[in-house]
Amino acid sequence: MHVTLRQLEVFAAVARHESFTRAAEVLHLSQPGVSMQIKQLENSIGLPLFEHVGKKIFLTDAGREMFAYSQEISHLLDEADDVLEELKGVQSGRLAISVATTASHFATRLLADFSKRYEGVTISLDITNRKSLQRQLENNEPDLVIMGQPPEGVDVESEIFMENPLVMIAPPDHPLVKEKNIPLKRFEKEHFVVREAGSGTRSAIQRFFEEHGVSFHTGIEMSSNEAIKQAVEAGLGLGIVSIHTLELELATETLVMLDVEDFPIIRHWHIVQRTGKRLSPVAQAFKQFVLDEAEQFIRLPA
Repeated sequence: MHVTLRQLEVFAAVARHESFTRAAEVLHLSQPGVSMQIKQLENSIGLPLFEHVGKKIFLTDAGREMFAYSQEISHLLDEADDVLEELKGVQSGRLAISVATTASHFATRLLADFSKRYEGVTISLDITNRKSLQRQLENNEPDLVIMGQPPEGVDVESEIFMENPLVMIAPPDHPLVKEKNIPLKRFEKEHFVVREAGSGTRSAIQRFFEEHGVSFHTGIEMSSNEAIKQAVEAGLGLGIVSIHTLELELATETLVMLDVEDFPIIRHWHIVQRTGKRLSPVAQAFKQFVLDEAEQFIRLPA
């Protein structure tokens, strides 16, 4: 069996995205180019790797076996790359970081400062949602992940590096703005603009209200914190978001934090990696940088 690394890379991309078109986009290839690589691989193996059912593609039994081997080969190559980078030291190499969208406000400043200290390091940054972060950790793709609660069902190591308070926000003209220590019961009839189901922030909020025996009503679901803030500012409901996403809005007074009983909801930021992952010197340096210095990159009005 004669198989090239390029064929395995293309095959893994198609299998992961369940689409020839999406794999072509990710790999910056033409769709016919992707199809040709898959055809050559199938000819070399002597078995079909995909089957077409309607408009969808599925891995065959041979495809599932080949995907498992391709993942293992990819991880071995990554490990070899890490070992070679280790011989070069911290002043060069690559760093792949994935960050929860909520953390992007401080993580980009954090990475900017780190890159100034280590100018020879090439940084790849992916800002995405919790579901995508879990998939990336399952596939052992990034060096490190910055997120809230680490995912269940994935074998990871994590360390807390900073508190992540969730606060309740309202437009400046809301009638509750001037009240102090507002009882949580007052919000049973309020509607909230919230993140989508499955979001770590959404789960933490619902758990908090359940523990306090207070009903929580969702009015509108949004896929990002920016959309939530805009909706709250427009008067579509109240919101509960990380204080670390409110730097601009609090400074310009387009949104206001309400003074609510038992608030803020205290969560934490974690830096996460797959268990047993061998970090390069660059990744180790970045991890320590986050643990030691992350808090100084938070900017909020007094």
